[in-house]
This record gives sequence, C-alpha cells and structure tokens, in this order.
Amino acid sequence: MAGVRLYNLYVLTVLGLGGFTYGFGFSVFVTAVGQPGFYSYFKLDPASTYAANIIGAVNALFTAGAAFGSLAQPPIADRYGRRMALATASLCSLIGGALAAGSVHIAMLIVVRITQGFGLGMLLALVPLYLSEIAAPRQRGLVTGVTVLSFGTGFSVCAWIAVGTYYANQTVQWRVPLALACASPLLMLIALLTIPETPRYLIWNGRKEQAWSVLRRLHHDPNDPEARAANAEFTQIVLQVEHDKENGGGFVQLFKKPTLRKRALLVIFATYVLRESYPWLCTVRISKPQLYSIYGPKPTCLAGVWTTIGTLGVALAISIVDRVGRRIMLVVGYPLMAVLLLSESLLQNRYLGSNDRGGLAACLLFLLMFIVTYQCVDAPTIIWIAEIWPIAYRAKGISLGLCSYFVASLTYTTPSALAFKNIGWHMYLLYMGLCVICFVIVYFFIQETKDLPMEELAALFGDEVVVHITKDGKAITEDKELDNIVKSQLEQVHAEDLKTKRTAVADETGARHIESA
Repeated sequence: MAGVRLYNLYVLTVLGLGGFTYGFGFSVFVTAVGQPGFYSYFKLDPASTYAANIIGAVNALFTAGAAFGSLAQPPIADRYGRRMALATASLCSLIGGALAAGSVHIAMLIVVRITQGFGLGMLLALVPLYLSEIAAPRQRGLVTGVTVLSFGTGFSVCAWIAVGTYYANQTVQWRVPLALACASPLLMLIALLTIPETPRYLIWNGRKEQAWSVLRRLHHDPNDPEARAANAEFTQIVLQVEHDKENGGGFVQLFKKPTLRKRALLVIFATYVLRESYPWLCTVRISKPQLYSIYGPKPTCLAGVWTTIGTLGVALAISIVDRVGRRIMLVVGYPLMAVLLLSESLLQNRYLGSNDRGGLAACLLFLLMFIVTYQCVDAPTIIWIAEIWPIAYRAKGISLGLCSYFVASLTYTTPSALAFKNIGWHMYLLYMGLCVICFVIVYFFIQETKDLPMEELAALFGDEVVVHITKDGKAITEDKELDNIVKSQLEQVHAEDLKTKRTAVADETGARHIESA
C-alpha cells in the first residue's frame, strides 16, 4: 500500500517538474529585468523608451514561441507518446534556459527566449494531458490540478530567489535566476525514464497488456483486492478507444464536427476570456508604491508574498474541486471576483494617492482576496479543458486552449499598462464586467464533470458513450444492449469464460488474458 502511494506521488512529482519548469521559466525574465545589474550589463537605461521596447519584444517573442510550442505538441504526443513529447519539451526548455543564462548580447537573449518559450508552451499543454490520462475518475481534479499547483510553485520560488539575489553582485543578480531555470527541465529529462506511458495512449496504440499493468499499479486500492474498479475502468477505456478510433481527425475536424466544435469554442473562451486578464490585473496594481509602502517591503518581497498566497489558493482549490465540483467553483467564483473588483475600484478611487494607511491596507487586502478567489477559478478551468476531450482529440484540444491562452497574453498585456496609466481604477470596472459575462457563459454552457470517467464525458456534448460504469465504479452497466457490446468486445481482449464474469476482468489473470487477445 505504502509503495503504491509513494509510486503515485513520485509520478506526480515528476510531472510537477514540468509545471514548475513553466512557472519558473515564464517568470524568471521578469525577475531578471527587475535587477539593476541586468540593465547595467546590457547597457540599457531602465527609464528609456528603447529599453521598454526591448523588454516588450523579449516578452512578446517568448509568448509567440510558447503559442507555437503548444500547437507543436499534438503530432509528437499522438505519434510518439506523451513521454517522448514531454522529453522534447524539456530539452527545448533546457537549451533555451542555458542559452538565456549565457547571453552576451540583448539580441541573443531575444532569440533564445523564443526557444525557451517554445519548450515551455509544449510543457504547459503536455502536463495536464498526461495527468488527466492517468487519474482515477474521483481524483482527476486533484491529480490534474497538480499542473496549476506546480507552475504556481515555480512563480513563487522564482520570486523569492529574486529577493535573495537582489543584494548580490550585478551579474549574479540576473544570471543566477536565468541559470536556475535549467535545473527542473534537466531533472525531468532524467526522471521521465522512470515513469510509464499513460494507459490510454498505450491502449490507443494496441499495447493492452502494458496498459493494464500501468493502470492496475496506478489505481490499486487495498479495499478492492480483486481490482474490480480498475478492471471496469480498463474495460471501458478499451471499448471507448476502439470506438473513437473510427472518428479521429486533424485540427480542422475540431471545428467541423458539432460536438467537437462546441468543446473547441468553450475551451477558447475559457482560456482567452476567463483566465488571462486577471493575473495581469493583479501584477500591475500590486506593484503600486502607495500599496506596499504601508508595510515597507520592496516590490520584490511583495511579489514573493502574493505569488505564495496565490499558490496556497491553488492548493485549496485542487483539494476541494473533486468534492465541490468544477462548475460550482466557477459559478460561485466569478460573481465573487466581480464583487471584489468593484470593491477594489471603490477603495482605490478613495484612498490611492492618499496617506491613509487603513484605506491602503484595505486595497491590498482586497487584492490578496482576489488572488485567492482567482486561483479557485483558474484551477478548475485548467482541469475542465483537459478532461472533456475524446482521446483522438485530447492533445489537439488542450493545444488549442493553451494557444488561445498565449494569444490572449499578448492581446491583454500589451494595452493594459497604458490603460491603467490613463484611466486607473476604472479598469477594474471593465474586468468586473468580464466576470459577469463569464458567469453567464459558465452558468448556461459549462456542465459538471466531477466523478465521471473521461470516457463518459462524451455524452455531455452529444457524442456516443459505448459503455458506462456503475455508480460504485466497480462494474460495467447492466443495460442489456450495452452489455452485449461489452461481452462481444471483451472476448477479444480476455480468454476467459464470461458467463460468470461477463462484465469484469479478473485481476489475478488480467495480464495473461490481455496477452492472449
């Protein structure tokens, strides 16, 4: 029992390295440009328009690289496997990080950040893909949510490293954080050799014996010695995958088939509108001197504080998402964010620019409350966009969502700084309006997915589900029509008389039966 639990934890830790790599690699450049030594080395005037344009170009090209990386992962993940795609992404991130740390000219830094962004964009799409495919139905939110928790941890660690290197010599200030971005992808490259391919990908490629071995180990339950739940899940995956193989296609099919098009449009909306504006909103406003001056820490310290609070918010979100549900967290979260934004706008209108410490403290408090609330919306969104796709389109669907995320990053962040400068707290009212729109869309179009096997989520969008699992999760449904399909299909997978076990696969002989098929 302990060994299995430790094994599952180990697999999650390895995949967490991927999320951590994204979070650290994404934020490390912000850390670097916050250090005086960066501008001194590259002979830039931090107050000049030229320096601002250079920094903007680095960020924009990094984001473009990430968008292309997210689109590049499906061909690799579908043809060569999830592990191979993760290794490719880690290698790109490692090379990009190493070259960024060794940059001797600003032009070199611009180019290599594209490479690093490409790898990180792949990773951000691949981690939830892998995790969703190994998770048991009742823990899928927690397991897939490790994606958000790990890249939040990357943000936090990077922020505190910036605090630690702030007083170092000018070269160390910015090169050390950039160099440390190489550590996690290197560790992940090595660790990927020790974790399995996902059971669903193995079944998709006809490697059923290996898939059964992986699934049985990952989903072992000491209270289910006959592995009835694992057998039922395995059977359902096999049958649904065989059905889905007949309906595979490319990216274009995502917008041609109505049931896929509905998913695609909701995923684009979820990542473009529901997610992207809010972190930027917080990072812009929380750095205002009037807010942090009431406690005296430098901006780097405050960045560490708010990223840490945000990460704790993610931990809270993923710990309850399988009990509360994705939809409920979104339906409650968006109105609450709207209220917090309205309150923040009124507080900043009243106190920003004043010396009222109590009022400024209230501004900061509402921003921190908003960060936690946002994370309780962000985590279920990532989980939802990863789990709703059939296996033939899962890599492509997640890729579409993350590409939308990175495109949104460009379109939101480019005008936001200027908009805040010109209209200030009124921007909060715009974001409040977006929250209201998001609530309406979620309420009418987002359906609950908790506890359901991924293969059964197809029914929510109008696709056929070949077989269903009973509520206790330990058997295939007893519906006669479906049961006939199960019996016919299982005879091809197991060489055992199904008269007495017509809807389950015997645990003790599972591997041998699959091989004989």
